[in-house]
Amino acid sequence: MDERLFFPAVQRNKQYIGDVLDRFLNRGGSVLEIGSGSGEHGVIFQKRFNKIFWQTSDPNISYRKSISAWISYSNLTTKMGQPLDLDVVKRPWPLTSKFIASLQGIISINMIHIAPWSCALALFEEAGQLLNKNKFLILYGPFMNRGVHISESNSLFDQSLRLQNQSWGVRDLEEVRQLAFESGFKDDEVIPMPANNFMIIFRTL
Repeated sequence: MDERLFFPAVQRNKQYIGDVLDRFLNRGGSVLEIGSGSGEHGVIFQKRFNKIFWQTSDPNISYRKSISAWISYSNLTTKMGQPLDLDVVKRPWPLTSKFIASLQGIISINMIHIAPWSCALALFEEAGQLLNKNKFLILYGPFMNRGVHISESNSLFDQSLRLQNQSWGVRDLEEVRQLAFESGFKDDEVIPMPANNFMIIFRTL
């Protein structure tokens, strides 16, 4: 049985996200993806950045099955590890010392708005402990700007998220930045992306 899941947003944003990552993934080492979902981004970026070891993770077992299926389908079983059962709020994260030593950065795509705020807090706190100086933490997704949605579609999306779960919702960029500063990061760059999204590049101090 084919256990691969297909998220339409991946096909829409993979090129744009990859073009930004191209500026950061030009050497070896490892990248940890938090909340890998279907696994489509993981195999796409592993193929594009073949010098990097791309480690996927997700707490949802059906997503991990999809990730494994995508790795197998893409003939990457000798290149990529299996997805980690990693829940950001359960710390320390299940990472080996060897992997941590090779870690160049952490990326989370479309995660913090589909999770309680405690997950964002845990993400920054643990990443701040794991990453050495000048390593990156990259977020991608929709954000409010000083409490205001940047588009009507983002506002409607935020409402739909909160109807599903009151602890979910589009996060405010300033609140995320403040959390980053408190966890030992600086925001290196905020990059507007298509479909009213942003990529935010944080660096460890």
